[in-house]
Amino acid sequence: MNNEQNILDEKKYNKLIVALSIIIPLAVAALFGVKLDIELPIFLPPIYATINAVTALVLILAVFKIKKGHRKAHENLMKFAILLSVLFLVMYVLYHMTSDSTRYQGSLKPLYYFILISHIALSVAVIPFVLITYVRAITKNFERHKKIAKITFPLWLYVAVTGVIVYIMISPYYL
Repeated sequence: MNNEQNILDEKKYNKLIVALSIIIPLAVAALFGVKLDIELPIFLPPIYATINAVTALVLILAVFKIKKGHRKAHENLMKFAILLSVLFLVMYVLYHMTSDSTRYQGSLKPLYYFILISHIALSVAVIPFVLITYVRAITKNFERHKKIAKITFPLWLYVAVTGVIVYIMISPYYL
């Protein structure tokens, strides 16, 4: 398959990428306004913080695998990272639909809010990057995949790591 065909195959996904990049953040924002009067059987924040930590480790391992030429292992790890991110998002939204937000009460408020705000902003911004990177891989447009992956990887890793940091900083204030 030539490069032109790869780009044409890639373009077939553009509308879906744009739609998901808009719909996901809007749906999350809308669901934050929904409060369910149910008590979950488990406390989700440490679980989804752990998912973030595992995601970070999977992303790093995936980079090592591709640098060693293990394309199939890299592919499987990246699919797992996407699955983990979706799982995180579902649990995160579910928690906020069933629980009141916890306020940070520590002495590092400027640092906490910088990390939290950058984490949230980049978690929205990384969505199209992940989707484009994935599409370029499945359409076998590996040169373009590598170029955007160099941007996607640090963004996604930052979001995963800062998710853990935010949890660690706020965890003493959960009721």
